Formats: sequence, structure tokens, C-alpha cells
Amino acid sequence: MAAVTSPETTPQPRVYFQTPPGTEELVPQKQGRVTVKYDRKELRRRLNLEEWIVSQLMNLYDCEEDEVPELEIDVDELLDLPSDVERAIRVKMLLVDCYKPNDDFVAALLEKVRGMQKLNTPQKKGELTP
Repeated sequence: MAAVTSPETTPQPRVYFQTPPGTEELVPQKQGRVTVKYDRKELRRRLNLEEWIVSQLMNLYDCEEDEVPELEIDVDELLDLPSDVERAIRVKMLLVDCYKPNDDFVAALLEKVRGMQKLNTPQKKGELTP
């Protein structure tokens, strides 16, 4: 068993690292900063909307969250469409296998989407917009 000694009485060992001969010492490179700035309020609205969509789909499909069919209701895609009529058609296409009436869900979803902003990913400097 090792004896316990205080740091005052026994000097602590030190480890020194040496660069092997013939190799240059590596200079740490600066890490590039990627800053993604989104409006927190808009992100919160998106999260609340997604949670609402999941709960509504659970009601429409009479199932638990993990049993809800894989539906990709893309808010940005809906916002790209020029009219509410086209948005409604798109959502109804996604709900084609839902046998419950879904008009109320579609109307409420379009109401919630109205006024939202698209979440664009920030572009790198010098990158052209499509």
C-alpha cells in the first residue's frame, strides 16, 4: 500500500512532451465560427406547431405518438405555395390514408401557418442565392 504524503513534503512529478526531431511544431489552426441566427420566437412557434400537429395526427389516426404514420408536413414547403387552396390540397394529399374527416385539422393548420416565416439556413460568405 502506498503511503499518503502531502504535496508540501513530496515534489509532484512533471511530464514534459518533446517534439520528435525533424518534425515541425504544429501551430494550432483557428477554428472557423459558424453562427446560425434564428429568431427564437419563430423557433418556439415552430416547435409548438410541430407538437400540435403530432397531437392532432394522434387524434385523426386514433393512435399513440409512436404509431402515427410517417407524414412529412413541411411548413417551409407550405409557405412556398402561393395560396391557401394549394396548401390545403398539399396537406390533404399527405392525409390520403386518413379515413376520419380532416377538414378542421387542415383549416386549423393553415391558420397556424399563416404569418409564419420560412426558416432559411444562413448562407456562407460568398455563396450565391439560388
